[in-house]
Amino acid sequence: MASSASGRGGGFLLPAAVAALVVLAVAVVQARGSSAAPCVPRVFSFGDSLADTGNFPFLYGNDSREPALRPPYGETFFRRATGRFSDGRLIVDFIADTMGLPFVRPYLSGRTAEDFASGANFAVGGAMALGPDFFRGRGVPMGDRMHLGIEMKWFHDLLDLLCPGNRTDCMGMINQSLFLVGEIGGNDYNIPLLSRVPFEKIRTFTPSVVNKISSTINELIGLGAKTLLVPGNLPIGCVPNYLMIFKSDKKEDYEPETGCLRWMNEFSEYHNRLLVDELEKLRKLHSGVSIIYADYYGAAIEVYRSPKQFGIEHPLAACCGGGGSYGVSVTARCGYGEYKVCDEPQKYGSWDGFHPSEAAYKGIAIGLLRGTYTQPSIATTISSCPQLIELGSSIEYKNCSTVLHIKVVAQVIGWFLFFLHFL
Repeated sequence: MASSASGRGGGFLLPAAVAALVVLAVAVVQARGSSAAPCVPRVFSFGDSLADTGNFPFLYGNDSREPALRPPYGETFFRRATGRFSDGRLIVDFIADTMGLPFVRPYLSGRTAEDFASGANFAVGGAMALGPDFFRGRGVPMGDRMHLGIEMKWFHDLLDLLCPGNRTDCMGMINQSLFLVGEIGGNDYNIPLLSRVPFEKIRTFTPSVVNKISSTINELIGLGAKTLLVPGNLPIGCVPNYLMIFKSDKKEDYEPETGCLRWMNEFSEYHNRLLVDELEKLRKLHSGVSIIYADYYGAAIEVYRSPKQFGIEHPLAACCGGGGSYGVSVTARCGYGEYKVCDEPQKYGSWDGFHPSEAAYKGIAIGLLRGTYTQPSIATTISSCPQLIELGSSIEYKNCSTVLHIKVVAQVIGWFLFFLHFL
């Protein structure tokens, strides 16, 4: 005999009531997310392939040798190649979304001031902090490459577009914007490493790399920037291609808790120490400016140490590549040659052997946005951002559009149960 919901406190909820409950709960959550004002009016981003949201195709769109310009890149979230060097979203995407903004537009994709109403991304895959002349002068072969100086020139050009004739008209907008200065500098080491430049020589480049990042921050502050998020380097000893290239028979060369190459991670930490020291000097020079260090290294190491907490089963393997224990090989790479693509990218820490997967980027972004891996905490620095406060206390960052408001859903369910009780 079928049951019905009749009488006080008895019976079961009808399917229609259950559906209404779910629909209203979701509607309330979506309304909360959509009604929240952006935490900052604009985000401006600089960097390399870890932050490029689509400038690369405009520069190299006719280069059929570049796999990132075609599938399977972008397959997880966008369902198409966007110029991002991953299967889906990057850290800058999660940051912009949490701030209540659209994904940051690649600078080369816009033409009018209206195109940049929410900011602009100047990052380009393969970009370096230093210009090629620095390396040529030190005997390191280097072709013409994108670098931080060119990205800053683009920013100046954008200011001329946004505030023609009078840069001071842009001051208020710049004051209120969030500047993401990096990640940048990784390729200043990657390219020499892959060219087999002696490691001892590469290490001597670090002070110059950090100085270039510092001078860029100073320039942005001079233009009016008040809030800057400056990432350090990722733990490069956990990069699958490096684990393959520099494979060692010595157990002591690896970190027991992660399986990453110890000496390479120690180099990343060296870069980050110099950067942290430099940022502290800049804070003393600019007391009215918030300079936030984004500890990409610490947030990433948490993913590698406890991958299952992030739904990752293969933290040191590439989803897309040539196979093998690290998902990479010398004969094939993602999108090129006889490559292989896994069925579940969300279970892998790396996408293509050099770049993190969306799952790894998401885990890193969670650590940053909760404030655990930002110094000072981004949640307290951008105090007018309730989304950051809610994220800091939430169980999980659920998706690309909103933080799940568990308490709100519980309240809605309570209202319905109370209402049905008196039917």
